[in-house]
Amino acid sequence: MPRFDLTTIGEGQLRYSVPAGQRLERATQLDVRVSCTEANVASLLARLGWHCGWITSLPTTPLGKRVANEYLLSGLDLSAIVWSDKYRLATYYVEYAVPPRATQVYFDRANTCFTNLTKEQIDWDYMLDTRLLHLSGLTIPLSPSLSEIVQEALRRANALGIPVSFDMNYRQRIWTPAQARESILPILKGIAILFCSRGDARQVLGIEGEPEEIVTQLCELTSAQYIVSSMSSDGLIGWDRKNRAAYRQAARQVSILDRIGAGDAMVGGVLHGWMQNDFAKGIRYGALTAALALSQFGDQVITTRDEVEVMLDSESPDISR
Repeated sequence: MPRFDLTTIGEGQLRYSVPAGQRLERATQLDVRVSCTEANVASLLARLGWHCGWITSLPTTPLGKRVANEYLLSGLDLSAIVWSDKYRLATYYVEYAVPPRATQVYFDRANTCFTNLTKEQIDWDYMLDTRLLHLSGLTIPLSPSLSEIVQEALRRANALGIPVSFDMNYRQRIWTPAQARESILPILKGIAILFCSRGDARQVLGIEGEPEEIVTQLCELTSAQYIVSSMSSDGLIGWDRKNRAAYRQAARQVSILDRIGAGDAMVGGVLHGWMQNDFAKGIRYGALTAALALSQFGDQVITTRDEVEVMLDSESPDISR
């Protein structure tokens, strides 16, 4: 029996932001939150009762400890963190906006503890003692050594028969569509579950069309048994290759407080269903957990398994006494 239900690797960061209506260049105060796209997925699953582990590298500073402590509260196992007294913590900055301006995100992730991580520092026994390994396209462009680590993790998992979940997670301010396509296409041949949003499919892979057409074209590029594509306000669609079944789920009604983290929450919700051997239900969970992320401040979803089950079949919020 594996030690973990899911393991992952990704960069812990601090997010600094100003609210809509303020500009970063005039900011006098910043809201501080903890972030990591892969750990957001794992921490949600930990809150939902699964045993999950996270590999990263953090500085031995109060800021590094802030990141670790935040994810520790979710129940995420942090025993494989590589602590460093040589490099710094990654950060990013968010300038929230309302139309006609778009929210802007600025990354500051060069020469961090995580980008200097090497294959020799990874506890491979820890990473591969799992039911599912979750990887993200966001890690690949951060440094050559991280690209090697992602490829090595995929190779080792495939050799051991461990299924791999992969989220495209394209960021245009980190690399170009051509660079992403060249690096990610080979990875798609060795995964079991693919998450690729409608926007990423268009920008990186040149795929457009109706939801069913998008997942059909993605199916031709990957060996994944399950393909999930989020359609923003149009909800999400899941494709089960083995059973040749498509599952559509409308987006949940929500009052949006914070858009960042909704994609990670959707991934966590879908994997919650997959862990229960119910991919179709996972699509429903994914729509719900994405809505929960939109309705809370911060990158992480704070919830419980009981709360999720109650809300899954409830559309009308009310006061719970």
